[in-house]
Amino acid sequence: MRATLSTILLGTVAAAALTPAASAQERPDQKAFFEIYKELVETNTTLSVGSCTQAAAQIGARLKAAGYADTDITYFAVPDHPKEGGLVAVLKGSNARIKPMLLLAHLDVVEAKREDWTRDPFKLVEEGGYYYARGSTDDKGQAAIWSDAMIRFKTGNYRPKRTIKLALTCGEETTFAFNGAEWLAKNKPDLIAAEFALNEGGGGLLTEQGERKTLFLQVGEKAAQNFKLVATNPGGHSSQPTPENAIYQLSDALKAVQGYEFPIRFTDTTRAFFAGNAAAQPGPMGDAIKRLLANPADTEANAVVSSNKTFHSVLRTTCVATLVDAGHAENALPQRATANVNCRIFPGETVDATLAKLKELAGPKVTVTANQPIRPTAVPPTLDPKILGPAKAVAAKHFPGTPILPMMSTGATDGVFLEAVGIPVYGVPGMFIGADINGAHGLNERMNVKSLYDGRDYLFDLVKTYAG
Repeated sequence: MRATLSTILLGTVAAAALTPAASAQERPDQKAFFEIYKELVETNTTLSVGSCTQAAAQIGARLKAAGYADTDITYFAVPDHPKEGGLVAVLKGSNARIKPMLLLAHLDVVEAKREDWTRDPFKLVEEGGYYYARGSTDDKGQAAIWSDAMIRFKTGNYRPKRTIKLALTCGEETTFAFNGAEWLAKNKPDLIAAEFALNEGGGGLLTEQGERKTLFLQVGEKAAQNFKLVATNPGGHSSQPTPENAIYQLSDALKAVQGYEFPIRFTDTTRAFFAGNAAAQPGPMGDAIKRLLANPADTEANAVVSSNKTFHSVLRTTCVATLVDAGHAENALPQRATANVNCRIFPGETVDATLAKLKELAGPKVTVTANQPIRPTAVPPTLDPKILGPAKAVAAKHFPGTPILPMMSTGATDGVFLEAVGIPVYGVPGMFIGADINGAHGLNERMNVKSLYDGRDYLFDLVKTYAG
């Protein structure tokens, strides 16, 4: 999951207080949902020892029990990765002329060691108004909500006009894992073909006091790509240094990367995002945002706006050194020095162009290559009124007074693979989280109990609105 909501700060946007969570699990339908959520969270789906295939089979069994036929459910996996499978389920609509919609969520989770956690990361524990467990937020909350919605549609004899598809995949959290969304896009495009997809990436932001602050609809994301920088020398005895030193050469290259600012870019989404922030931010920041929107070449405005690390990243491609390995002995000149540079590439910009810039910055004595896997160019979806309109209308019912802003994720999701085959992907709002992303990817990950059930109700109504 991309780290975005933790750093979106909207200053003076109005907040609406959360009501008490006493009735969070009282309704029968909530209890049925909880069983899905609990089973999914407590099924270990880490790459090291877990199984997405098992989790998909469990959801598939629940779909069949709800009335889905075998022909409505497609399981997929590849021989080399038998535990990294997933499923696609289909609820056929009544109007074949309307293109389907796709609900996407990933089943895999980041690794979690029991000795590091306060509680068992693979047992769902309710404490202090939160559900604690690995994946409770990222992304099994949404996977459970989508699965639950498909079950409720079937058992309630709901017949949508638009076909609704559900894709639960593996591999989102690990660069070198088998990625189910990518595999489906390349090998089964007809199975997941849709006019648009709803995914993770959006959401709601809570204040430190637990009040609703803002809803975000993710419309576009950057593409994550790693690059390898290598400097090599003959080496020699450290008692006789020479000007040619692999560590110094690599250091010079990394300093050049550090000192370079990629040019400012805007999409319709980021323009709308910054326009909303200009109204919310007081004083110099709000004024600088307005000036930068009017003139991206305004260096003084850029300096002010870019002092906010989130705003800085939303404005441009960013590249940063994340790993370094150099030398082979304490008393020897280094024969080799390598570094990993992680880039988050702005929508529309390419890996090849970013590679060319890094080569230019590194100079002739350092080689630069793009690491596998190479992600496709991020394609920004449009600010489609058919998507934004219902999201705002349903939010006005469920979260009155809470504003919605479109945003571009500075991280990355599996949406980039679907967008590469022509399916625009939107990260839907609904579940409110804290500024630390509820500990996702970290220790003691948690989900606010009330936010989970409120988000479930919102997303159920939203899907019905799009499908009807």
